[in-house]
Amino acid sequence: MALTLRSSTSFLAPLDPCSKLLHRPEDAPPSSVAVPQAPARLRALRAAAQAPPAPMEAPAPIPAELLHGQVQQANAGGGRPSRGGVPVFVMLPLDTVGPRGQVSRARALAVSLMALRSAGVEGVMVDVWWGVVERDGPGRYDWEGYAELVRMVERAGLRLQMVMSFHQCGGNVGDSCNIPLPPWVLEEVSADPDIVYTDRSGRRNPEYISLGCDTLPVLKGRTPVQVYSDYMRSFRDRFAGYLGTVIAEVQVGLGPCGELRYPSYPEANGTWSFPGIGEFQCYDKYMRASLQAAAVAAGHENWGTSGPHDAGEYKQFPEETGFFRRDGTWSTEYGHFFLRWYSGMLLEHGDRVLAAAEAIFGGTGVTLSAKVAGIHWHYRTRSHAAELTAGYYNTRHHDGYEPIAQMLARHGTVLNFTCMEMKDEQQPGHAGCSPELLVQQVRAAARAARVELAGENALERYDEQAFAQVAATAEAAGLSAFTYLRMNRNLFEGDNWRRFVAFVKTMADGGARTALPRCDTGQSDLYVGFVDAAKEQRAPESEAAAAL
Repeated sequence: MALTLRSSTSFLAPLDPCSKLLHRPEDAPPSSVAVPQAPARLRALRAAAQAPPAPMEAPAPIPAELLHGQVQQANAGGGRPSRGGVPVFVMLPLDTVGPRGQVSRARALAVSLMALRSAGVEGVMVDVWWGVVERDGPGRYDWEGYAELVRMVERAGLRLQMVMSFHQCGGNVGDSCNIPLPPWVLEEVSADPDIVYTDRSGRRNPEYISLGCDTLPVLKGRTPVQVYSDYMRSFRDRFAGYLGTVIAEVQVGLGPCGELRYPSYPEANGTWSFPGIGEFQCYDKYMRASLQAAAVAAGHENWGTSGPHDAGEYKQFPEETGFFRRDGTWSTEYGHFFLRWYSGMLLEHGDRVLAAAEAIFGGTGVTLSAKVAGIHWHYRTRSHAAELTAGYYNTRHHDGYEPIAQMLARHGTVLNFTCMEMKDEQQPGHAGCSPELLVQQVRAAARAARVELAGENALERYDEQAFAQVAATAEAAGLSAFTYLRMNRNLFEGDNWRRFVAFVKTMADGGARTALPRCDTGQSDLYVGFVDAAKEQRAPESEAAAAL
């Protein structure tokens, strides 16, 4: 049996008139993909996407004390995105470009891209791994696998979100392969283990270089920020002809999983499990030196000798600790000092790296974005413990997302937020979760800072409830784009594909519909049905599912 597409209307995106397909580079292989024209509505959508964004209305004033679930209601005006719909991107597999710099499963990928385009998808997202590109030594960049991928995506008539992934792949939820930091960086880690994050017990985390040494020449004579800058500059120069056209967005990795946060809840080796509070990551010598200097400046030198002694362990709950319990240390003068310093260091890190990215990519036409983690567990407690250990100083009385949104706004960077598919009622009661209130709070922070908000789903979901939740959030929050996690065999199978196609159409229509009819006798909608493979040619999505 195979899947086919039956429709009286095409949902294929048109070729950009500036596309390299019209002037193909000599090294690009000929395309075997037929590219029909899209209807006028989608052509208008693409044209609108290139237009300057409409000015945002002034946000409502924010009360002095943040009471979650109340301030968000005051700022929840929003409405449908100005361009009449939300473009949907799809994350490619983590190993799309493998450890040796080659495109993995190229034939299956080409067929999958064609299937995604047939569904009306705007484009795809791919991790551009530091550990792959600069694996052979400092300043020795291998972009060839990604160049091949860019050409494949262009031939498919799609666009790209490319993530500057300065973190390791492996050890987190959904990591399906292992791509460490570049070998020469790991040599430096062996020589000086303090350049990676460290917890209270002395455990090192090699997922990302500690922000405590951002401005120190710890990587073969360069600072981490210089290394990231050189990498992004080389990327810009290599792909200059595609920036702003095929490459629509560059997402700048700012921490573990590419997110602006500390690695406070690592799953590797069972260190953490949901819904544990996690642990502060401030015990490498560079972070401790910064803490000591901040304590001296605050007139409390004794506060700088270590992080909180009563903050508990990774898998504990807030009430099991002295720091995070209802009226714990987090609400004392010392708690305010420590949390301001800890979150402030994270904000400064984001500011440094994004300032470099803005200088490098300014004028190229690409959109810059940065990802913020959707840490929704223990959100209903007063301390918001899991957010605090990750570096978001967000409590019942302190808004941790407005400073982040303001920092992103200074650099014209889109705030990309996760957990858009989650509903409160679907979460375990003992975990104190509230992804819906969290999304509302982040939406309010983005509106107040006048920064664009984009979204992702946190978990792999194919059910109509999840798609409907994303569509409703997109309409209310005015999302600039949504990136779906993730392209794999499951996506192209049966009802999963049918629901996904319906979701893409819903997003293009601005959230006006939540599902396609089960039986489309009038053939006015895109319909995914089953036919006998012996009698019908295999459709792109069927071939993709078989090949992946």
